[in-house]
Amino acid sequence: MEKTHQPGFLHSLASFGGVIFTVIVGMLWFQISLHSLLLVAVVWISLNAVAIGLNYDEIKSSMIEGIKKGLGAIFIFFLIGILVAALIESGTIGGLIFYGLELLHPTFFLPAGLLLCSFMSIATGTAWGTIATIGVVLMGIGAALGIPLPLVAGMIVSGASFGDKMSPVSDTTNLAAMSAGTDLYSHINSMLYTTVPTYIISIFLFAGLGLYYAGQPLAASEIVSLSQALEAEFVINPLTLLPLAVLLILSLKRTPAEISMLASVVTAAVLAVFMQERSLVDVLNSLHTGYVADTGLDDLNNLLSRGGITSMMWTMSLALIALSLGGILDRAGFVRVLLSGLLSRIKRSASLMATTISAGVVSNMSMGEGYLSIIFGGQIFKDSFEEDGLENHMLSRCLEEGATLSTSLIPWTTSGAFITGVLNMSPLEFAPWTFFNYLNPLLSIGLAYLGFGIFKKIVNGEPALNS
Repeated sequence: MEKTHQPGFLHSLASFGGVIFTVIVGMLWFQISLHSLLLVAVVWISLNAVAIGLNYDEIKSSMIEGIKKGLGAIFIFFLIGILVAALIESGTIGGLIFYGLELLHPTFFLPAGLLLCSFMSIATGTAWGTIATIGVVLMGIGAALGIPLPLVAGMIVSGASFGDKMSPVSDTTNLAAMSAGTDLYSHINSMLYTTVPTYIISIFLFAGLGLYYAGQPLAASEIVSLSQALEAEFVINPLTLLPLAVLLILSLKRTPAEISMLASVVTAAVLAVFMQERSLVDVLNSLHTGYVADTGLDDLNNLLSRGGITSMMWTMSLALIALSLGGILDRAGFVRVLLSGLLSRIKRSASLMATTISAGVVSNMSMGEGYLSIIFGGQIFKDSFEEDGLENHMLSRCLEEGATLSTSLIPWTTSGAFITGVLNMSPLEFAPWTFFNYLNPLLSIGLAYLGFGIFKKIVNGEPALNS
């Protein structure tokens, strides 16, 4: 077998460019499954790895090593599906919607809607589900109030994106932590430094804009029908929120994510049996296959009919294939060769963070898929963050602020296309009003250059901050 050698720049460009080309052309022109496209990419990169001297066993071992890096997150993915199903069974999600709708008043419609979408997305871990259900209801109410629909859509996407970014049961949150090799709660805590200030700014912006429409009458028919459907499906009282309280309290105590989620699942299962009068057999089965709702409202059914281990198989299988691909890319050194010139010129931690965030946006624009941008970003920049002495959760934070938050603002991404279909509006129309999504990465970069919230690894027993 030929001895392994370092790939040249043109070879590396052709190899990695082939992956990008395969994903873009396959998704946008031929609507081929993303999983299948990644399998093609694995074959393509493997052939190029052979060309520089890697043999079959080395390629296979590099794929296994890539998967090993994400095994911890696989357990979390299982628990996400289980927890979502349990929260629906217990009436927790239904209760959250029910009480959240009571916040809607013309004077505070925009900030209250932002809070409602945020709560829903944090509880369910899905921005898409929030937009397709509560988002649709809020669009109808906003139209009745005479509020410009692009502004309403911007508020909805901002709230949904906040939960998708911060929820411990969100697949992108766990995927970013996995890709960066950090603990889930370290990742979430790191994001608080930039997310909380941005969220407060967003609330004030929406509150200020909402004052212009304070005198409009509230069309309550949509709220009434939704509330009645929820009361018919679940027993609604404040006790249904207990599983979320358990999850929140344990999370604040830095309890391992697996234990926190399992405790919340047990609490929700008890409520489902004794309060919602669900049989234990049905509850246990739904932890695998998910909850199936029959409320009489299609939009509400779409939100509540979810969860279970099976609901996470798409994300888990995508992650496994992408991690395999990343393992080969790492072993062959294609990405390192491409980025060596750029990264060698970065002298400050803030510049590295800004580059990582910007790369997430560019990756979304080129590949059209936030999941891939997160995974590839972790593979590409992890060594640079290590060399700079930055904590791993700094990388995961940058991956989310670049990839997760921009995917909804780009019309040709899967998220952008989904929102266009659901809200009947292009991201180009509502993007100027999606304050949270674009202010968060901008604020993060600005704070980084000011030296705020940059965490270095512990040196001589003391954590260091550096810009």
